[in-house]
Amino acid sequence: MGKGLGLNMDARSDRTVLPLAVDLDGTLIAADLLWEGLFSLLKKNPLYLFLIPFWLAGGPARLKQAVAERVDIDPTCLPYRQELLDRLRAEHAEGRLIVLATGTPRRFAEAIARHLGVFDAVLATEGDENLTAARKRAALVEAYGDGGFDYAGNSRHDVAVFDAARAAIVVAPDRHAARWQARHGGEVVPGPRRTFMSVLRMLRVHQWSKNVLIAVPIVLSHEYFNADMVLKCLLAFVSFSAVASAIYIVNDFFDLALDRQHPTKRNRPFASGVLSVPFGLVSVALLLTVGIGAGLMVSWPFMAVLASYLVVTTAYSLALKRMLLVDVLTLAGLYTVRVIAGAAATGVGVSFWLLAFSMFFFLSLALVKRYVELDSPNLSPGERIAGRGYRCEDREVVAQAGMASAFSSALVLALYMNSESVRELYSHPWMVWPLPPIVLYLTMRIWVLGRRGEMHDDPVVFIAQDWRSQIVIAIGAVLLVAGGW
Repeated sequence: MGKGLGLNMDARSDRTVLPLAVDLDGTLIAADLLWEGLFSLLKKNPLYLFLIPFWLAGGPARLKQAVAERVDIDPTCLPYRQELLDRLRAEHAEGRLIVLATGTPRRFAEAIARHLGVFDAVLATEGDENLTAARKRAALVEAYGDGGFDYAGNSRHDVAVFDAARAAIVVAPDRHAARWQARHGGEVVPGPRRTFMSVLRMLRVHQWSKNVLIAVPIVLSHEYFNADMVLKCLLAFVSFSAVASAIYIVNDFFDLALDRQHPTKRNRPFASGVLSVPFGLVSVALLLTVGIGAGLMVSWPFMAVLASYLVVTTAYSLALKRMLLVDVLTLAGLYTVRVIAGAAATGVGVSFWLLAFSMFFFLSLALVKRYVELDSPNLSPGERIAGRGYRCEDREVVAQAGMASAFSSALVLALYMNSESVRELYSHPWMVWPLPPIVLYLTMRIWVLGRRGEMHDDPVVFIAQDWRSQIVIAIGAVLLVAGGW
């Protein structure tokens, strides 16, 4: 049990204090490497999903080893609990023996131990032995004696080890560890609390504004006073928002390593460790239940569109987002799907003009997002954006394509303004003629600010928060309503 980074028994006997053993998952890091490894494996090849049950049938240790053999971790960007890590460094510098005792596979544990440089020994899962709970307790007692070590842990698996330790350090405890600490005492190192705001950030509530596109068909057909259509539109909005939030959570699971390397995304709830993967999985199940339940109350055509959206977004998370240009075309298509979903929910027809405008308009916004990422000063020539298919040399091409798409969307809208459809739908067609310039103002302003480095990396969120954009959109909405009055 004591092989690996060198369990030095002579050094231990010379210590004036007892060794300090530290758990890894949930204790030293605010993460669980098994869950993260599973999602890294599925991102690598989704077909591994069919092998996971067979590995699990061989026991937890078999599953952990199978994952560790197929994926790598980056110890430099894991969400370490800084307060505990600082303490370990200080005590290690004073000569105390520090032991990493974890149920994580040895390959992962030793990579982390080498990176941190504070551990004198590593006890970890290897072979068929899953080093958790009673097995971890037995290994530590065998090495240091009953009561011959202190132990830092966080979960129900650590309760048995707490009982054998001289002193317990309970780090960010779950309810089992918290209950043990309340009965037996011991030092507590609190972790970040799950708050209402962290849950809202997990759901990406601000992204729900995109689903307003579902209402576009009934607005353009002047059916906004039709109570039945409005109700179906609201149900469709709830359905799409719930499913979209579920997809965002799953996408966060697949992108944990990439998010932790990003200057702002590293603060997302799962990347930072504020929320756990199991909590996210339960949330996904609840959100899909709500989304599908609300969708079934709308119509079967709407459910078909929702299913298509679910399939495409999953494919985007797994593969399409890493493909040059395919990613932005997919994003533009997903925005347009929301318009189609609104038409399917209400039974209102959707015109070629609307779909063409949507594709060009949202393609421009998707390209803005990539341009902002490419404009990072941290990118070197030839270097790609993490997890994307773009290099810094592509910046000007992306900008030109984005501005061309913006003008194309305005051109499609201008041609639509001169069509027979507008003369049939609007009592005062001339009142909607300012819409093309309004669209140009919105898109070109976004591009100007993007090139200045003054824009949020998500242009849709920027529009929702920018008062100038909101005023212009409000003017356009008033012209639409007044023109059809």
